Order: sequence, then C-alpha cells, then structure tokens
Amino acid sequence: MRPYEVMVIFDVDLEEADIRQHLDRVLDLVKSRGGKPGSVNHWGRRTFAYEIKHRTEGYYVVLEANAEPATMAEVERVLALEDAVLRHKVIRQPDLVAGAARPSSRRGGPPSSGGGGSRGSGAPSRTPAAAQAQQAATPVPAAEPAVPASPVAAEAVDHAGAEAGEASPDTPPASS
Repeated sequence: MRPYEVMVIFDVDLEEADIRQHLDRVLDLVKSRGGKPGSVNHWGRRTFAYEIKHRTEGYYVVLEANAEPATMAEVERVLALEDAVLRHKVIRQPDLVAGAARPSSRRGGPPSSGGGGSRGSGAPSRTPAAAQAQQAATPVPAAEPAVPASPVAAEAVDHAGAEAGEASPDTPPASS
C-alpha cells in the first residue's frame, strides 16, 4: 500500500450534509478495496484565482489514504464522474513525507540495504538527512536550450536575434 493525498473542490451550493455524503462514498470505496483512509481536512470555502465551470468559489477538502494504485485510480474515476466535484487531484506522497519512513535496522530481522545499522559492520547507517545531502550534491545535467514549438515562434526568435545584432541562421552574414 502507498500513501496518497486527494484534494477535492466541491460546488459551494452543496449543503454540508451532501459534502459529507460524497466524502463517505470515497472513504467507503477505499475501505472496501483494502485501503486505510486517513485524516480528512475541511479547508472550507475559498475564492478561485480564475473561474472553474463558471464558479468563482469552491469548498476544499483534503483526504489522506493508504491504498493500492488501482484503488486510487478508481477513486479518481468516481470523482471525475461526480457533478458536485469541480476539480480533484490525487497525489502519491513520498514515503518520508507521509511518515512511513522505515528505520535503518529492525530487531529480529536483517538490516536494510541502506546501511550497517548498529550490528558490528562498522559502517555508519544512512539517515534520511544524509541521503538527501548526498542527492543534493549530485550534479544535475544542464538543460538543453529551448526549441521553438512552431515555425512562427522560430521566426520570432530569429528576428529577435537579428535585432540584437546577431545573424540568424537563415540569413547570410552582412558585408561590411
């Protein structure tokens, strides 16, 4: 099972009881497929930055759950079919963020592959902070220059370069 977070924006015209009913359906779906529903945070009524389905406000709710990917795909399908749902987003949470981090060694079991633990290997165990520091120190390859998506954009880039005193690849160099 994996940790997920689901944000749902309901129509503000719904009653509180209707919102609870829709949420109960989602939570029951997760339970019926072997998942474990987590906390439910009602953020309440919020104004949108732009209109969504001709609405300027929505009622936000954030759900947490531990479930299989197939279960969450079904949750996403059900939310997409609901008329009362203006928008929804299902996000898989990283294990460390969701609080499901495993210790580097367990009693009675073999040590994890991440380090030696405290059982005589002599190597220090890797903590999540050490792993993040090593990942941050890894060089990231440089991004390639952006390629214009259309011929019109390419022409605009060529004209911008010509205005800046650069010769475009399509034009011959100017004679002095």
